[in-house]
Amino acid sequence: MSFDYARPYPSARSPLMARHAVATSHPLAAQAGVATLRAGGSAIDAAIATAAALTVLEPTGNGLGSDLFALVWSPEDDALAGLNSSGRSPQAWTAETFHGLHEMPALGWMSVSVPGMVAGWVALWKRWGKLPFAQLLAPAIEYAERGFAVPPIIAMQWARAVPRLRDQPGFAEHFMPGGRAPHAGEVFRNPAQAETLRLIAESEGESFYRGQLAARIVAHAKAHGGMMTGIDLAAHSADWVEPIRIGYRGYEVAEIPPNGQGIAALMALGMLEPFDLAALGPQHPDYWHLAMEAMKLAFRDVHAQVADPAHMRVSPSELLDRDFLRRRAALIDPKRAQDFSPSAELRGGTVYLTAGDERGMMVSLIQSNYNGFGSGVVVDGIAMQNRARDFSLDPAHPNHVAGGKRPFHTIIPGFILKDGRAQAAFGVMGGHVQPQGHLQTAIRLIDFHENPQAALDAPRFRVESGLEVNLEPWAGDALRAALAERGHRFKPFAGTEMDFGCGQILWREGDGYIVGSDPRRDGTAAGY
Repeated sequence: MSFDYARPYPSARSPLMARHAVATSHPLAAQAGVATLRAGGSAIDAAIATAAALTVLEPTGNGLGSDLFALVWSPEDDALAGLNSSGRSPQAWTAETFHGLHEMPALGWMSVSVPGMVAGWVALWKRWGKLPFAQLLAPAIEYAERGFAVPPIIAMQWARAVPRLRDQPGFAEHFMPGGRAPHAGEVFRNPAQAETLRLIAESEGESFYRGQLAARIVAHAKAHGGMMTGIDLAAHSADWVEPIRIGYRGYEVAEIPPNGQGIAALMALGMLEPFDLAALGPQHPDYWHLAMEAMKLAFRDVHAQVADPAHMRVSPSELLDRDFLRRRAALIDPKRAQDFSPSAELRGGTVYLTAGDERGMMVSLIQSNYNGFGSGVVVDGIAMQNRARDFSLDPAHPNHVAGGKRPFHTIIPGFILKDGRAQAAFGVMGGHVQPQGHLQTAIRLIDFHENPQAALDAPRFRVESGLEVNLEPWAGDALRAALAERGHRFKPFAGTEMDFGCGQILWREGDGYIVGSDPRRDGTAAGY
């Protein structure tokens, strides 16, 4: 790829170029990953060390009660592998459990499915790790015990969460020292999380699902109205899955198959391939309009069909069928916005990271508590996700709530291959902006030849429901006016750091990498 290294967007960042690299949304977590690489670890070791540190350093997006998905290119296997370590609902749940509700609970124990992240770390480490598991968690333990200064954006997100979560069991005790959220620059310590991380490290994750920590989780659930049992925790498995892919202009873009929404990005790319986006260029309103319309069409099908794969009525291959996508693309009016609803207004708290080593192993990993701190429930430093809120209460929907079932998931790692080999690991986190970010990132890399940093610096759109869209300010007034003429309606947004996600890109070049990190958050790309 011949990239353009001009700086056409407001960010003053340059891409990192290194033989070993890590990129994520917190600089200290990225440094933990690089230190692991320097100690002789693989890209997997670096990813786990980074991921563990993020549970401490960025509790607004993830915690020890998170779920996890990963895509890994293994040079030894010469193949791309996928890992789904999202948890299932408590087996005792039935539709009657939520009788009389109009939507699934967003807070408390009845929004929690089994946390899968720790099992995901262990599965990755057992397959490709080189260093002792406990060594990988050591930086996270140190930050939890000794403390760290809270960065500005995380401090802002933390303060926003407090009014909503302060009364949830365990939240104030763990995350409101002195009765409030920490201010930017204040040192925050979490000794309970440090102790829990030690138990996870010493037991190689076993304590979390079958030991002392599992018993504490079950007791807390029983005391606070939850239905999760030791059987639910012990039954969890991190499942290796075959990535789904679509060809796009000589490359392949890959995602994790459902229960996640990554298939939406692939569907939109398939709809857009007949259009010559490169000839339009990144500033042309027709590019923006076509991409928005394709994304809305993809969401329409994904929100109707995607669920736990054991319960889906159509297969991913049917949704990615070229004839089907051509028929969908034919519904796009090149000059007029249309209402292809329903969409969803989901704003999530998530962290994404990517890591690569000199041997060519590349990791695309995402873990999340979903809405900020998740359910608000905290058990001995374990902040529990609220993924079960994405079940449907519609008995006719494949994502209808039931026991022992994985809910629809928003978090998605991405990957790009060229001639069957790894080219890029990438992701953009943030609720339902994620497949939209994947779509726009892939187009900027492949169609517009923007380097990884520029592709992340570029303004993004975000489709909402109906004709409503969001557009970042630096897209420009002229573009906004041209899209309004096509019928798009602009919805106010809270701010770019929340509404448009945060991405990282690791692009393989020669025997090293070109790496970008999103300026919308506190993160960085680091390497050597």
